[in-house]
Amino acid sequence: MAGETVFSTERLRRARFAVAAVFCVHGAVTGSFATRIPWIQDHAGVSAGQLGLALAFPAIGASLAMPLAGAISHRFGARTALRGLLVLWTMSLTLPSLAPNIYGLCAVLFVYGATAGMSDVAMNALGVETENRLGKSIMSSLHGMWSAGALIGSAAGTVAAHLGGDARLHHLIAALVLTALGLVCCQGVLDLQSPPEEEAPPRFSLPPKSALIIGAIGFCAVFAEGASLDWSAVYLRDELGSSAGVAAASTTAFALTMAIARLAGDRVVDRFGAVRTVRVGGVAATVGGLLVVLAPHAALAMAGFGLIGLGVAVVVPLAFAAAGRSGPNPSQAIAGVATITYTSGLIAPSAIGGIADATSLMFSFGLVTLLAFGLVLGAGVLRPGSKATAAPAASGSPAASSGKVS
Repeated sequence: MAGETVFSTERLRRARFAVAAVFCVHGAVTGSFATRIPWIQDHAGVSAGQLGLALAFPAIGASLAMPLAGAISHRFGARTALRGLLVLWTMSLTLPSLAPNIYGLCAVLFVYGATAGMSDVAMNALGVETENRLGKSIMSSLHGMWSAGALIGSAAGTVAAHLGGDARLHHLIAALVLTALGLVCCQGVLDLQSPPEEEAPPRFSLPPKSALIIGAIGFCAVFAEGASLDWSAVYLRDELGSSAGVAAASTTAFALTMAIARLAGDRVVDRFGAVRTVRVGGVAATVGGLLVVLAPHAALAMAGFGLIGLGVAVVVPLAFAAAGRSGPNPSQAIAGVATITYTSGLIAPSAIGGIADATSLMFSFGLVTLLAFGLVLGAGVLRPGSKATAAPAASGSPAASSGKVS
């Protein structure tokens, strides 16, 4: 049974590198898509407003499809499920550039998001299982690898766009390469099977209570991340009168801070624990938010955005890890947390804009600061044995494996 399988240390190390590579491939798809959005917009003939509407469909598709990942993994096994779902995700990269109009674009982006969400849940569930069996934190660096993959994909996409390449050809080549890499990477992940007597998780269900509690922490972090990523450049330009170059640099600096912090985060978590790490991160993000709101010039505001990125970087990986330990159906709990965080990422940019229209952009980042402080208050739910994570895991579930919990 999955919960009784014992793997050697060397096998677990290989599995760690394999699942890290899967995260990188997953991120590369997102980066490849994002850089060609202008080409896709022109090809489909959609306005800026229509594009904004279409770009909401990936999050909608992901939120609706994520609960299916647990049932698929239960039926086919963790490795086979991840292999199939990752192939669907990498090949879905070819769809957006083929859309002829707004209706087609919304439809294909729904499918694109659905495959993204299901493969996201499957790889995070395997990441949690690998972490538990290794007995040390790896989730932060796994998400750092996702960020690294997104940077690689976006760099390749930038080159393709600079050369004036057709996005249909670019995305076809990228999809084939990433599919091949993904299949190779999946060979190294843990091959876990659910025991015959274990009840299959429901295809669709409301997130468990534990996921709602843990997801609230993820919501705060992703809201702050999404607001900073999408609005930092606008804030520096409109509130502080910065040049376009300085404003754009703030967004790049924020993304790099997030990636570096995630790649280095596991050592911090192993030394200080999840709760203390998130609390200190919440303090850093709160101070960063105050700097942004009170900054008289761009340099101080950029430092504030950097602190926000540093403070929230490891929260979502730790929330996924806590969800994976929270009950007998880790995939269901992870899907619940992922749905909440995806929703936060979806509403954050528009919420910031709506509040800014009614008041000011400075007031909007006052809200971000309050949510960052929520990390300080709510970090305790990530503690092993807390009410959110105390439910016992079934012997055949990924969360049931022994090992130190960070």
